[in-house]
Amino acid sequence: MSRPTFSIVTPSFRNSKWLKLCIASVADQGVSLEHIVQDAVSDDGTLDWLPQDMRVKAYIEKDKGMYDAVNRGFGRSNGEILAYINCDEQYLPGALQKVEKFFTENPDVDMVFGDVVIVNADGAFNCFRKVQIPWYHHTWVCSNLCTFTAATFMRRKAVEEHHLTFDTKWRDLGDAEWMLRVIRKGIRMEMLKEYTSSFTETGANMNMLPNAIREKKEFLDAAPFWTKKMAPALRAAHRARRLLQGAYSQSAFDYRIFTLNSLSERALFHVENPTSRWVR
Repeated sequence: MSRPTFSIVTPSFRNSKWLKLCIASVADQGVSLEHIVQDAVSDDGTLDWLPQDMRVKAYIEKDKGMYDAVNRGFGRSNGEILAYINCDEQYLPGALQKVEKFFTENPDVDMVFGDVVIVNADGAFNCFRKVQIPWYHHTWVCSNLCTFTAATFMRRKAVEEHHLTFDTKWRDLGDAEWMLRVIRKGIRMEMLKEYTSSFTETGANMNMLPNAIREKKEFLDAAPFWTKKMAPALRAAHRARRLLQGAYSQSAFDYRIFTLNSLSERALFHVENPTSRWVR
C-alpha cells in the first residue's frame, strides 16, 4: 500500500464540538491523506461518535499532554508531509493542495508556513495573521512564534533525520521550544503566502491559562542575558519586518469554514475591511 501524501495529527481532549468541525475541514481537502486523532479518553461525549468516524484513525489512550499526543500521532503516521492541527482549528478549502504543490515545486524546502484567519466562536471574522520566518532570539524572548502550528507543514524526512519530536516537559510552550531546535538544525523554511488555516478564538485557548503563563516565564528565564536585554529591539525589528512584508494589510476577501450552525457544509464569510488587530 502506498503512503498517503499527508499525515495530519489532531490531539484531542474534551473538545467534541470543535473536533467535529476540524475533522470535516481535513476530510474535504481532496488530497491523499490520513487524519490521526489522538484522544486522551475524553468524557464529554467525544467517545460516543469518534471511534465510528471513518474519516479518521482514532486512538483513545491516556497521554502526558498535547505534545505527547502529537508525538504519538506522528509515530503512527505514514505520510510524506506531516502537520498537526488542534480541535479548534480548521484547514481552509484547497489548503493542502496548495501545500502539496509548493513542496513539489520546491524540493529543497523542508518546512512551509501558511497564513491564518482568526475567527470568533460563531465563525465570524476576528483578524488575519500573515506569518514570517521565525527568528531564533525573537522566538526565545518575545513570546511570539511568527507562525501558527495549524498552518505549519513539514517533510517527514526532515523530522526523522533531525529527531524533531516535541519535548513533553512542556504542556503549553512545546511549540516554541521545538521551533528553537528547528532553527538550530538549519531547516530550510519558507512562507506559502496563502491562507491555509483558521484558528478559533473560543475564549478558552490554552496560551492564556496559568500554566502557559508560568511556562512563558520559565522559557524566558532560560534565555541568554544579552538576548533578554535586547528584547525591546527584537520586538521593534520584528514589527518593522512585518510592516515591510505587508503583514498588516489585506484587501477584502472571503473564507469558508465549518461552524457550529453549519456542521456539514462550509459557511461563507465575506470580510470587507480586514484588520490585523486581534480582539480577545
